[in-house]
Amino acid sequence: MLNLAFFLPFLLLFLLAAVYAERKVSAFVQDRVGPLETGKYGLLQTLADLIKLLQKEDIIPTVADQWLFKAAPFFIFMAVFAGFSFIPLSLGAGGAAVETSLFLLLAIVSLDILGILAAGWASNNKYALFGAIRAIAQIISYEIPLGLSVLCVVITSQTLDLQAITQKQSLFHSEPIFLFGITPVEITNIGGFFSWNIIQNPLLLFVFPIFFVAALAEANRTPFDLPEADSELVAGYHTEYTGFRWAVFMLAEYGIVLLMSLLASILFFGGWATPLPNVGILAFGTWTSGNPVAWSGLCWGTFWLLSKALCLVTLQLWARWTYPRLRIDQLMDLCWKYLIPFALCLLLLCSAWRMIM
Repeated sequence: MLNLAFFLPFLLLFLLAAVYAERKVSAFVQDRVGPLETGKYGLLQTLADLIKLLQKEDIIPTVADQWLFKAAPFFIFMAVFAGFSFIPLSLGAGGAAVETSLFLLLAIVSLDILGILAAGWASNNKYALFGAIRAIAQIISYEIPLGLSVLCVVITSQTLDLQAITQKQSLFHSEPIFLFGITPVEITNIGGFFSWNIIQNPLLLFVFPIFFVAALAEANRTPFDLPEADSELVAGYHTEYTGFRWAVFMLAEYGIVLLMSLLASILFFGGWATPLPNVGILAFGTWTSGNPVAWSGLCWGTFWLLSKALCLVTLQLWARWTYPRLRIDQLMDLCWKYLIPFALCLLLLCSAWRMIM
């Protein structure tokens, strides 16, 4: 499949770039010195770390469950990587041709909790087990506001197909919409960012922050990285892992960061559709990015999708080095007392908006 053939090497390159960017962003935000020595501007530091991890000894505790211990990191990575098969890169590369691709993506990615539980249990270490339990409680809890926020988009788009959701935000959808509920506009006349879901339905401006916060929790990113809080649990569910197996955990973590950013781009910001309005000289770039036959169409669509996703990845890096880690009670209060009630209210309002409009 074209999508997986593209995303596998891209994910490896993304890991190198994201770790380097995270170090540079943290150095900038906290006024520290980032990587400088290995390569020009420290560009080779992440590559050197990767080589070091590959050369490290693969240590397996004597009292660990050997089979589960070895399989857990790869199971987590496979659950995350399988989600990329549903991501539409462009009009001509729509990913898995499934009408319920959004539902399947969320269902498959949620299976990573089995790998997390296996890693914590098989390590036969109390810190790893506590980390796994925390991670599972957190992920299951935050899947509720995540799912409710996704339902708001589904109600707006009236489909579970990620490619169809993107097409409804592109120039190839000709039904009239209502910008901010005031003036009916033909998307084929304007297009661009005017046709994004977050513009078509202003309520999604409030839904997106809920999705973004829940996605941070799903990826165990700060301020929601309690499962691996080093001050309390050493390194959480992967305490006993070393070398390459530990690197697979990190690859899965950065993979879900990218996956959630791609999903947010598709649901709220038009996916592979260009943000350029179909006006004047900009119309050429708009047409090219939607051409289902030419290679330029595939390249432009992929470019716009990845550009939007990488902007959201940068926002996640920024959040990590800006906000402190939450306590476990604060983390659960945020989910059950605030995000879920607000998401339910917005789901009701989005339903009413769809019936009215």
